[in-house]
Amino acid sequence: MIRLAFRNLFQNKIRLVISVGGVALALLLILSLDAIFTGVERRITVYVKNSSADIFVAQSGVRNLHMASSSMPAFVRSKVKAVPGVDSVSPIQYVSNMVVIGDERNLAYIIGLPEKAAMGGPWRVSAGRSRPDPGEAIIDRTVAKNSGITLGDEVEILGEEFEVVGLTEETASLVNSVAFISEDDFTDLRGDPGTISFLLVKVKDGELPASVARRIQARVRDVTVQTTGEFANQERKVVKDMSTDLITIMNLIGFLIGLAVMALTVYTATLSRRAEYGVLKALGASNRQLYRTVLAQATLSVLIGFLVGLIITLILSFIVDGLGLNMELLVSGVSLVKVAGLSLIIAGFSAILPIRQITGLDPAAVFRGK
Repeated sequence: MIRLAFRNLFQNKIRLVISVGGVALALLLILSLDAIFTGVERRITVYVKNSSADIFVAQSGVRNLHMASSSMPAFVRSKVKAVPGVDSVSPIQYVSNMVVIGDERNLAYIIGLPEKAAMGGPWRVSAGRSRPDPGEAIIDRTVAKNSGITLGDEVEILGEEFEVVGLTEETASLVNSVAFISEDDFTDLRGDPGTISFLLVKVKDGELPASVARRIQARVRDVTVQTTGEFANQERKVVKDMSTDLITIMNLIGFLIGLAVMALTVYTATLSRRAEYGVLKALGASNRQLYRTVLAQATLSVLIGFLVGLIITLILSFIVDGLGLNMELLVSGVSLVKVAGLSLIIAGFSAILPIRQITGLDPAAVFRGK
């Protein structure tokens, strides 16, 4: 029966290309969307993960960077430093604002770095310096390239002109980028001296970040304390919540396209072999055996379509990576499991109509040409 399914599938090459191509395009839609948003999630947490911090301390109730604001009295730093297990503490200033280059406005995380900051600064500088002095800024290389500027040119941040003295990698996404200025400039422009936005904490060797985080939370009032992993997860959650409806709609469209293409293909392929199925029934083949043939044919088609869609998605990920865009495509294990499950559902549903035809098939009527 499996051989019959294989023969039915590959006998008509044009039909095979149409069926597999339709399924591959539908699954490609689902895979590529998931890959895009997985890439966005990774890029939007790249600053947190490369901050060198074990723990993030923020204003009470603030659990992420994106679309958030945090402000704490500067004396909180000494209180956190005094907690057992804390090795070092680095304050940073933060606001979400625009990097203005000519007529272009680029949304960015603006980070105000103290002099000789041990944590929270650029982690991969492709040109120039890694720490800004007053009047200087470090921005993402892709943002600079797209805007036609380079080292020594000026950009506007928080309403003030800054000289670009460094270009960073991996600090831009479809959502925003990261720009660095000095803490002094940040405080002067924001007009809020005596406050800090976040504290980046490094724990002592042998200490567990989660344990130290609980100690800080218990000893310091009016703050929210999270490990770097927890902070990154909250950042991802914000993006995921914003994009859930879009992903759901597009995945549903891809699923319906794949289902319609496969159902039509398997149905017509089964009807074109109606006489053969009649002969098999006359020779004693049970309905269950014929069902397995149709289901195997649908499963083979979907499996091939899944592999083609996956290969195209991986090729696209390499192409996008080589173009230097503010995005990346990442095919995750979760996405593969989800799409594989959808593929099996498509195979099962697409076999329903042909199976109903086989159930009512009368071998004698087939031989009489009815």
